[in-house]
Amino acid sequence: MFRVLTVFLLISVVYAKHEIYEGASVYEFEVENETQSKIVYYMLQDQLGLDIWSHPGPSRSGMVLVPKNSKEEFAYKLKLAGIKFRATVDNIKEQLDIEERLLATASLRISSDSSSKAALTLDRVYRWEEIEEYMVHLARNYPDKVTLVNGGTSFEGRPINYLRISTTNFQDPSKPVVFVQSLLHSREWIGQAATLYAIEKLVVNNTDSDLINDIDWIILPTANPDGYIFSHNSDRFWRKNRKTGLFIADLCVGVDLNRNYDYAWGTESSDAVCEENFHGPGPFSEPETAVTKNILDEHKDRIEMFLDIHSFGSYVLYPYGTGELPPNALDLNLVGVLIGDAIDAVKLSANKNYTVGNSGLLLYPSSGGSDDYARKVGIPYSYCLELPAFRGSSSITGFLVDPEFIAQAGYETWEGIKAGARYVLDSYKMRR
Repeated sequence: MFRVLTVFLLISVVYAKHEIYEGASVYEFEVENETQSKIVYYMLQDQLGLDIWSHPGPSRSGMVLVPKNSKEEFAYKLKLAGIKFRATVDNIKEQLDIEERLLATASLRISSDSSSKAALTLDRVYRWEEIEEYMVHLARNYPDKVTLVNGGTSFEGRPINYLRISTTNFQDPSKPVVFVQSLLHSREWIGQAATLYAIEKLVVNNTDSDLINDIDWIILPTANPDGYIFSHNSDRFWRKNRKTGLFIADLCVGVDLNRNYDYAWGTESSDAVCEENFHGPGPFSEPETAVTKNILDEHKDRIEMFLDIHSFGSYVLYPYGTGELPPNALDLNLVGVLIGDAIDAVKLSANKNYTVGNSGLLLYPSSGGSDDYARKVGIPYSYCLELPAFRGSSSITGFLVDPEFIAQAGYETWEGIKAGARYVLDSYKMRR
């Protein structure tokens, strides 16, 4: 009876929290050429201020979230421009309620005391506090392999901690470093599965001795703690950090952290605070991006691969977001294919295969991305991985998470990470 009452109370609280999305719909839309793509982007983002979940291309549809009071104008503008569209979710609040109910039920099946576990079970999404406790637990119980490092403090004053995983305490320069981070965009919860699974397979249940003996690892599970907490407590689709006081007249808050790094900053992003891709007042203006910068700068001589985990779309993307290709673009594509193929070999059959390519050419132009900065400072293999939306579920999609997919997402992404790590290990040895 207590469990039933607890679930009921959780659902009741959630119902009120998601009211802001009552009547909002998700639409898919198609473009026939680049001109239409630019037109629709201008209409949806600049004119209507809508949240574009995925961008369209010649062989793929786009996806956009449209509030209830914007549907009429949205339909009018797209029809006028001759752009095909259809509603795939009539009321996104219903899916939000389903997600919360599924996750609440899953959380009741296991103890909330993560300190008693060797590894966190991947059957739910963990809160920021739980991840912090887990990292402390690992550092205390595996001192020969794990060091907890405080990289800095978020805008709202939370520690941004990461793990250094090494059998030689990062003292062996003959070992390359692989750096993985997730949740830079706070609403992309499924990315947590990738970093947690990697930590488990490196520290707790290691079955690939070469990956821990021959490679050092840096894993940052929550790159945007303030935004991540806000996405749980207030706005499920919150993407940015929680920076305030940007401009006196602005009521909007937050900076898109993946437009705040110092590569072509401000050229393919927005200078409007209320936009989802607002790049901030300057490169590295945000304490969260400064953490990644400091890690990359400190270890750039040894970091051979950088992976920034996002969702959704099933992509392995490499620099630069402007469409410019780095000198080693062919190698980047080669290793990207290895990563994508390794994931495809074990993925769910309902999900599409991963697509590999330059982010600016394959998807859309962007600037100030973390992977762009990593490549700029000399990290040879730098990628953004866009994990899939769970197509095995008919009840929720997009950024929303079904607990049944979490372990699978961690497992399949780890297979890709392993393939990439082993390749760059050989590459690093050759260059040394």
